[in-house]
Order: sequence, then C-alpha cells, then structure tokens
Amino acid sequence: MTNGEKVARRKLALLELAKELGNVSSACKLIGYSR
Repeated sequence: MTNGEKVARRKLALLELAKELGNVSSACKLIGYSR
C-alpha cells in the first residue's frame, strides 16, 4: 500500500464517520484532525 493509499483510507474513514454522525466537525474532533 502506498502512502497515497493510506492517506485516502484515512480520509474515507473520516467521511464515513461524518456521515454517521451527521457532523463533519464532530468527526474531525473524534479522529483528531483539524477541520
């Protein structure tokens, strides 16, 4: 797996969590990303 693929998987996981929560800001906080 390339570094690009790893980054893409992390971003996809963030988007899936945001969809479940219905809130991108909350998902970012939970994962530890700066929105």
